[in-house]
Amino acid sequence: MDMRKIVVVVEDVEAARTAFEWALHNLLRYGDLITLLHVFPKRSRSKKKLRLSRLKGFQLALSFKDICSDFPNTKIEIVVTEGDQEGDRLVAVVREIGASALVVGLHDQSFLYKLAMAHNNIASSFNCRVLAVKSNASSLPDSSTNMDFSQIDLAGLHVPDPPPPKIRYRICPSPSAIIWRSSGSSRRKSSSREEAQFRLIRST
Repeated sequence: MDMRKIVVVVEDVEAARTAFEWALHNLLRYGDLITLLHVFPKRSRSKKKLRLSRLKGFQLALSFKDICSDFPNTKIEIVVTEGDQEGDRLVAVVREIGASALVVGLHDQSFLYKLAMAHNNIASSFNCRVLAVKSNASSLPDSSTNMDFSQIDLAGLHVPDPPPPKIRYRICPSPSAIIWRSSGSSRRKSSSREEAQFRLIRST
């Protein structure tokens, strides 16, 4: 079985972590290589600030790596690089890696929306399958926008409740076996009432 290269976009948003967890449980198979890719924006030419941004990005990627604690045999590499907010640098890195799939947490500020408006075909730009996982569809922009990447909605998925335990009933073998009996106290009360009435008639 050939090794697949799966790139996961690392962002400091819950949607990105949800997408990564989904990929671990539903996409990853034995022998695959996961690349945790974080692209920090270029905001300053100061080397000190660039080193600080790179360090923060690496620490963020390490927090994503901790999610793999339940997958001990997972092969992971971390790539932290500088780029733009439109996603062009991310596209270039994904193509350079030769990824088989790209996993992105879809949120209202996702770079995928900017790419969708700038490119006619996002999948061809990345040259791989793009899986955009969204956990809350209500917070996303208008869904009428023409986007050709896969949107996987986790909000509607839930684990069904377990069925209630079956109760064993004792079935009577024959309806004729059921016998209705009046209590002895009621019979004694009715007989004493009749005897009292009889004595009253005799006295009259």
